[in-house]
Parts: sequence; C-alpha cells; structure tokens
Amino acid sequence: MNGRLQIGTLFSGIGAVEFALKRLGVPHDIVFACDNGEIFLSEEDSVIEENLRKLNSVEERKTYIKSLIPKKVNFVKKSYMANYNISEKDFYHDVRYMEGTPYNGKVDILVGGSPCQSFTLLGYQKGLEEARGTLFYEFARIVKETQPKVFIYENVQGLLKHDKGRTWEVVKRVFHSLGYQIHYQLLDASNYGIPQTRRRIFVVGFKYKVEGFAFPEPEELKFTLQDFLQENCRYGNFASVNGKITLTPGGEPIPEKYFLSEKILPGILSPGTGGFYMEPEIDLQIARPLMSSMHKMHRAGEDNYVTTNGRIRRLTPIECLRLMGFSDDFKIVVSDTQMYRQAGNSIVVDVFVKLLPKIFEVMGGNW
Repeated sequence: MNGRLQIGTLFSGIGAVEFALKRLGVPHDIVFACDNGEIFLSEEDSVIEENLRKLNSVEERKTYIKSLIPKKVNFVKKSYMANYNISEKDFYHDVRYMEGTPYNGKVDILVGGSPCQSFTLLGYQKGLEEARGTLFYEFARIVKETQPKVFIYENVQGLLKHDKGRTWEVVKRVFHSLGYQIHYQLLDASNYGIPQTRRRIFVVGFKYKVEGFAFPEPEELKFTLQDFLQENCRYGNFASVNGKITLTPGGEPIPEKYFLSEKILPGILSPGTGGFYMEPEIDLQIARPLMSSMHKMHRAGEDNYVTTNGRIRRLTPIECLRLMGFSDDFKIVVSDTQMYRQAGNSIVVDVFVKLLPKIFEVMGGNW
C-alpha cells in the first residue's frame, strides 16, 4: 500500500479490526466508527424520519440526530475512544441515521457485523430493498454509499441456516447487487491462535476483480485457556509482537471477587434438566464461546469456569479480553460488568490478524 490504510467500522464494539491493524503494525486512519452501546434515541422513528425530511444538509441532519442521544454514558464508545485515535465528529451513534455519502471514495476497508436479530424481517424480492427494515440493510446501504474497496462482514454461523437458508441467499444476493465480488467462509477462532471455540461466518467483498484470494488456512493451536490465565501470565505479560501473541511466564494472585461462593456453586455446577441439560465441565483446554451476558454467571455447561488453588472461579475481564485477542495494552476504562459485555460482543482479533494479510496480498495496486 502507498500511504495509510483508511478504514470505517459499523457496529464497532471495542474495535477488533482496529486492534488487529495495531498488532500488525499497519499504518491506518479510522475514517468513521458507529456503535450505540445499546442506548436508543429519544424520539420515535416515525418522528425522526419526518423531521429529517425537513432538513436540507448532511450537517443539519447529523446535528439533529446528535440532539436525540440520551444523556447516558455510552460505555462501548468510552472504551473505543480510550483505545483508538478518532475524531468525535466521526463517531456515530445510530447506523440507521448515518449518511455514508460524505465518505464516498474515502474508505479502503469497511468492517462490521450487524446483530443477528436483524434478520427476522428479511423478505425475498430483489437487491438491496429486500433487506430494508433490518440492520443488515444498514450495513449494505453504507457499503453502497461509501463504495469501499473492500468490505468484511461478520455474523454468527446460524445465519447460514436461518429460515432454511433463505436468509443467507438474500445476504449473498444483496452483496452481489452492489457490484462486489464476494467470498465467504466459516472461521473458528481456535484455528487462528485463540483457545476459544468461536465460529463465525466472514464475508469479504472486493469492489475490483481480484485473483487468488483465499481465506487463511487453519493453524495448530499453540495455547490453552490455562496459558491465558492471570495466575500463569500476570497482567502486562500478554503481548503481541509482529502480530503474534507472546506470553511471559509468571503469574499473580486472583482477586477474591472472582471466586464463586459455596452458596452459588450448586447452581453453577448443575447439569440442568430436560432440553436444558448441559454437562458442567470446568477447566477446559479450549474455552466455550464467550457470551455478552457472562457477567451474570451461567451454568458451567454454558459458561467458562476454572480452578485456582483448589477453588472455582469465573474468568476475569482481562482473561476474557485475552480470549478475544486483545493484548494487555488494551485500556480498560469501564466496570467489570461492562467489560464482560463488551468482550463477549466482540469479534476475535486474531481472525483479522490472519485474514487482513490475505486481503492485502491480492489487492496489489488497487489500493
């Protein structure tokens, strides 16, 4: 590439692709980011749309939408702004009312993954309009308006089978209608350096025709969950060198608040009943998928627990971030509860660490 990579992200979370670029040492600028942190605008959609029609400029509409953001702390934005260099004016709250046209031609790579709930309304007509009313539509609309050279779209593996596969056919059709050459594959974080079973569908779309693109090959897993624990690798000793995770031996005590009390242990270790039966395994070598709700502590057949000095405990937020590929230089500026939620909602950084170079290889002079 000549110059700095220009990226935009939607449903940005705590910045998985941004952190991957940092770990890879790729010079880049964040053109825009967008995440509402589950804080919704103060007016009804119908009122907002009516008022927007009366405004003539992008800046007027942008100012109006900003005035509707409740006076609450967007903890996702707080984490994002603490870790990445981006102008306040280029961080958006609601993707539905973000206009991509001011960024047309200014984005090299657009990255995002709309919440899976957005697919429940998909219809089956033609092109972009068949996805209207969903958050997937908003991602596709921003692709159309910004015309990035490459986009990366991520979602849960269930997308492939949703509504007997018809939803996935809509997704592919919409992306093709935008004029992009697409490639897709189910990728598991445990195949790319992270001891967590986390399977997600990744779609890579190229605006220009490219030859020879292939998703990264699975690699032998060198680490276990235990390697990532703070009693084995103290905070500050989990780093990334040239994109590769490095661990320096030497642990530290785990704060008492992360250990489970005798009172809640029976529920945590319960296998459940009937259709909710889950084998209560702990001390797994490869973690179960981290959940955004793990701060609530689910049964051991669903959540991740480990034994430290003969006592059962939950993972710390630092360990959860490690299991998402964030090295210890990620700045934690929110509570444990918020950090658990944000880690569980993130994309695994190491998948991007392996995927991005594959994209760079085939783009050649198209940057």
